[in-house]
Parts: sequence; C-alpha cells; structure tokens
Amino acid sequence: MKKSLVYFTDFRCSDAENLQQKFTRLLKTAGLAKLDLADKFVAIKMHFGEPGCLAYLRPNWAKTLADFIKAQGGRPFLTDANTLYVGRRKDALEHIAAAYENGFSPFSTGCHVIIADGLRGTDDVAVPLPDGKYVKAAYIGRALVDADVVISLNHFKCHEMTGIGGALKNLGMGGGSRAGKKAMHSSVHPSIDHDLCIGCGRCTRECAHGACTIGKDRKANIDPKKCVGCGRCIGACNRDAVVSDFGTPCTVLQGKIAEYAAAVVRGRESFHISFICDVSPHCDCRPMNDVPLVNDIGIAASADPVALDKACADLCNAAPVNPSSCLAGVDTKGDLFTAMHPSTRWQEAVTEGERMKLGSSAYTLKRI
Repeated sequence: MKKSLVYFTDFRCSDAENLQQKFTRLLKTAGLAKLDLADKFVAIKMHFGEPGCLAYLRPNWAKTLADFIKAQGGRPFLTDANTLYVGRRKDALEHIAAAYENGFSPFSTGCHVIIADGLRGTDDVAVPLPDGKYVKAAYIGRALVDADVVISLNHFKCHEMTGIGGALKNLGMGGGSRAGKKAMHSSVHPSIDHDLCIGCGRCTRECAHGACTIGKDRKANIDPKKCVGCGRCIGACNRDAVVSDFGTPCTVLQGKIAEYAAAVVRGRESFHISFICDVSPHCDCRPMNDVPLVNDIGIAASADPVALDKACADLCNAAPVNPSSCLAGVDTKGDLFTAMHPSTRWQEAVTEGERMKLGSSAYTLKRI
C-alpha cells in the first residue's frame, strides 16, 4: 500500500516567522497551491463553535487560509451545515449569528459565511453513492455540493460518539444536512444506567426530539422511537449515566460518516488541514470546553483525510497527558480517545474511510 504524505509543523515560532506565516509555509509545502483554484468557488468546511465553547479554531487561521486561496485566484467562503439538536446553530440565522459572535465575520476572515443547508436545514442535494454499504444517497448541504473545491479546516479533538473529531467527521457529519445528520445518527440509540442517574434533567433539556423524560422514580428514560441517536444527551450528562451499545452500531455510524465524507469530496479537488490544539475531551458542539488532554502539538495537512486523521491521533497518543486534565492519573494504555470515551472505537473511522477509498491509513509524516 502506497503511503500518503502528511505534512506537519509544530507551534514554535520566532520574530522572523510568526504562526500565521508558518501556516502559510505549510500550505505551500503541502501542495495546496498546486490545486486549480483560479475563479473557483472554494468551500472552507469548518466548525464555528457553539457559543460558550472556547476551544474552536481562531478566526485568524481561517483568514490566513482564505488569503492564501484568494492569492491563487480562488473565491473562498466559510461553511458548515445546521445541527440536529438544540443549540445556537440549528437554523441559518442563529448559525450565522453564532459564527459572527465567535469572530467569523467577513471583516475578520476576509470571506463570507454561508450555511450549507440553508435557512431551515432543508436545502440539500441527494448525492448518489452506488458503492455505499449503508447509504445509497447522502443528503449534503447544497452550498458544499455547488462548490468547485472543498477544503476541510479541522479542530482535532475527542468526540463522544466517534472517539475523534477530525477531517472525516468534519466532512461527513458536518457536511450532512439536518436530514443527513438524522440518517447518520439513526442507528445509534443511547440508554440510561439508572444506577448512575440522579434525575437532574439535563438530558431532557438537551434533547430536541422529546425522547428523554424523567420518570416517577426520578430517573431518566429514553424513548427509542423518538431518539435519532444524535448523542447530545451523552455529552450533557455529568454522571456518565447515558450509555450506548457501540457494538455493531458504532461501525455503522462510522461507516455512514465515511460515506457522507465521500459524497462531499468526490468529483472535485479537496484538501485537508487539522489543528492539533486545545485537544478537548468533547466536541466543539458543546457550549463549554474542559482542559485540553495534551499540550498543543501542531498543524497537519494532507490531500488524504484518512491519513490525516490517523496521523493526528498518533501524534496525540504519543504526547504526555496534561496533568491538569480529566485524564490526569488515568492509565490511557497509549490511547487517549478510548480512555476518554471507552464505548467508542475511533479506529473504525480510519477503516471505513479506507473502505470508501478516501485515502490510506499508511502515511509518511514530513515535518517542516
């Protein structure tokens, strides 16, 4: 198997070259300028962060990338699709307001924000996937489908449902419309461990579909007929009382995400960038963030999203655990992500990405 190239730089800098200049050098070395960007609509697919979370990528990084694209004659825009759950990003008006609040305005980034699946999350395109194992048509936000080039700008971190949140998650789950997200999540249904539940009701407040209720015994319950499997309740519970059977369903979820990612990038040029910083225990979808599990590591870029995710996970797992984090004193057995979310198997994302011919888990790390 031919190894993919993953380019990497740390966050060290000097007066001669600041971090944004170093990021630009990484983009040049990794080959972004070799893409045909002239007069092309270039979608920068990213996560704007749920207000309250401070771990999302700084708008400065988006501006540096947008400036690089414009220097090549491209027409960049920042984009993400609406969320399935309760929050500040479930429709385009709130989503754009949240993006602006977190600093992603045209004035700070040099390009516009376009919500990929429109006002209500219904503006999507059914992209055929004849080779899909789980999905035969992926519902992708129209702005992503209409773009000529897709660049994923990822904040690499943990995730409650998939173990890691990187390029594949950003493209697949992030690129799906609200209908697409529901289709991806529909095979995974959490349940309540009543021995751990204290009946606080946080899960009921987070559930957008009325699936979580508190019974007469002051214990939470989840109605599987109403649950869409979005996993919002898992992140909401401070007692780890919301659990999922991630046997076969975990593979199915990772498979669907990989197939949606394939639907986003097939037939067009794409490129992928991950920032391994503020490696938080949970997704940026939560309106908070905890102490990073490891110190800031660096920036990685590749034409291969599978190799990129694998390399980022390896770099994190090779780093010492932050002694101030929630994993301090925990024997991670060399796997931060499984230690943080034991019921997930992040390796499935890499395997499913390879199955969809999105790339290879075999890579060569080229440090600059």
